[in-house]
Amino acid sequence: MPVNFALALHGGAGPIRNSDTSREEAHMGALVDEGYALLDGGASALDVVVHMIQGMETAGFYIAGKGAAPNRDGDYELDASIMDGTHRCAGAVCALQGFVSPIAAARAVMEHTPHVLLAGAGAAQFCAAQGLETIDDPAGYYTPAAQSGADTDALAHGTVGCVVLDREGHLCAGTSTGGVLNKMPGRVGDSPLIGAGTWADERVAVSCTGQGEFFIRAAVAADISARMAYAGQSIDAAGAGALADMQKQGGDGGLIAVDAKGNITLPYISHGMRRAARTSAGWREVAVFR
Repeated sequence: MPVNFALALHGGAGPIRNSDTSREEAHMGALVDEGYALLDGGASALDVVVHMIQGMETAGFYIAGKGAAPNRDGDYELDASIMDGTHRCAGAVCALQGFVSPIAAARAVMEHTPHVLLAGAGAAQFCAAQGLETIDDPAGYYTPAAQSGADTDALAHGTVGCVVLDREGHLCAGTSTGGVLNKMPGRVGDSPLIGAGTWADERVAVSCTGQGEFFIRAAVAADISARMAYAGQSIDAAGAGALADMQKQGGDGGLIAVDAKGNITLPYISHGMRRAARTSAGWREVAVFR
């Protein structure tokens, strides 16, 4: 018998309370329903994760893809990662410039190289060889979310991500970001780092969002799986515990995770977290605040 299937999305933690997030909520609600239909039709976890994140990258509503924030020099350096839990295959790019979909680039690294992470000019050269869609006019393409009224605090938490359990019991996670407004050139956060911002194995798939430096120091994404494996914690307890450990370092943010039974957790320790989730058991949520 097929196992239950489930998926969750996030559009970043830390939006300012009482800000108007109706546009993002409507978009994520439609997107999670689309992902549900794909899974119901037998699509793989990997394909759905990429499709969902590309939908957020091209929307321009989030600090990822089209909505990415420029760095201190006015350039757009984007990061992304993906991990297939079945075989623990992973791919990532960081400080990537000139390409429409960082998550597609991360998947290409996973599937077409022996490596996990490619950076900067080397990543761009690889993406060009793979024929990935380019951006000829960055100034004309990017529409930073800062233009829609978000401030620096919100931009510090603008990652997008997706976690999926498919009908075959496969888990997958992906994360994509444009980084922090006015970040130093070359700055890399947790989003492209396997174990910090993204993780998937036979137990759980995780995508994080928040102040990346603190998620790196706490290895939040992999810590959740470790808590489940070694301490026997539930996905809820593991997610909350990993975030609490990160908070001790001085950071804030949130995460989405799904386990091999289709249980989902969506914890955050910030003003809010743009999120959407749906399971084959009939549960659906689209929310930003508590």
